Amino acid sequence: MTRRAGPVPALAWLIGILAGAAMSSDVLAQAPPLPPGARAERLSPQALDGWSRDRQQEALAIFARGCQADPPLRQAVPVPRHLAAACAAARQVPSGDAAAARGFFERHFAFWRITPAGAAQGFMTGYFEPEFEGSLTPSAEFPTPLYGRPADLVTLHPGDERHGLDPALSAGRRTATGLEAYPDRTAIETGALAKQGLEILWMRDPVDRFVLQVQGSGRIRLAQGGVTRLVYAGRNGHPYTSLGRVLSEREAIPPAQMTMDRLIARLKADADWARDLIRLNRSFVFFARRDDLPADQGPIGGAGLPLTPLRSIAIDRSAWPYGLPVWIDATIPDGSGGEERLARLMIAQDTGSAILGPARLDLFVGSGAEAGHRAGLIRHPVSFTVLWPREAGR
Repeated sequence: MTRRAGPVPALAWLIGILAGAAMSSDVLAQAPPLPPGARAERLSPQALDGWSRDRQQEALAIFARGCQADPPLRQAVPVPRHLAAACAAARQVPSGDAAAARGFFERHFAFWRITPAGAAQGFMTGYFEPEFEGSLTPSAEFPTPLYGRPADLVTLHPGDERHGLDPALSAGRRTATGLEAYPDRTAIETGALAKQGLEILWMRDPVDRFVLQVQGSGRIRLAQGGVTRLVYAGRNGHPYTSLGRVLSEREAIPPAQMTMDRLIARLKADADWARDLIRLNRSFVFFARRDDLPADQGPIGGAGLPLTPLRSIAIDRSAWPYGLPVWIDATIPDGSGGEERLARLMIAQDTGSAILGPARLDLFVGSGAEAGHRAGLIRHPVSFTVLWPREAGR
């Protein structure tokens, strides 16, 4: 019998091409948007070392609270439709069931490992909720004011009309003739906001205030008794300058050795020197008091929701939406002189002025001095895998 081999391979070849095109189309349709130079590699959940051992039910409980408050504390890119739907669907998953939680994330998300331009991995730092002493009235012991949000402060978002304002500014001051640059840190510290009744409490010194502003939230143990919580209420819009980086460059300190503890000790040692260094960071943060927050609840992040230690992260809000699940894998200091492998599912619930880039994150470590010590040690590479939403089962 004569074999007619020609048409069969041709047909198989055509089917293969069409199937490959369909697969490529599906992959491209689900791929997250990235800035130029960044790369996304599609993975299966089983390719993530530790995925089957993580307690995803903890992340699911956070995720089920919602993607963000309405409105969030700090605006981010819009929450994708499928992500909002997944947040709602998460409430139907039995709580505490590890297998059900794991299956939920596998059904609703495609897994993409993100690599930034010019780097092999992402980069992770840590932050915490500090606790300081303070007072509701000024005194020689507590002379440093903390300000609430000024009424004339206008926060600017991408696409907003700037009327000639410097594009590097993320906020401006509303005046009768339009927007102008808001006073910077030096101007504010020398009286630009005096006699407006904006003071919400007073702290011991500018170093404590600087730490509070960098972390974005805090607890204040009041001289009058009790504890008040502080949440982010806005910033003056000037670019953020890392004082750790400045000090590292000035005094030839290796970046890995420039911890928050070391920086604070240096600032506390010389008040005049500290004042001048702190003023290099022209950014100034405003706060609101939240006495209604439970003591056992984490601070409120940029998404407007409470943060959970070692499960909540801050991301670049111009690159990613709030509520996004992110699998991270890194080896970081344990705070006691050793190291810990951290491979687990996180939820993006916060942002920060220094958190810029598609594989850049800030890990919320917790509240208090111990958490602060550990957070200050974290400056490490991290494998950053985004769980990008899709229709369940597709």
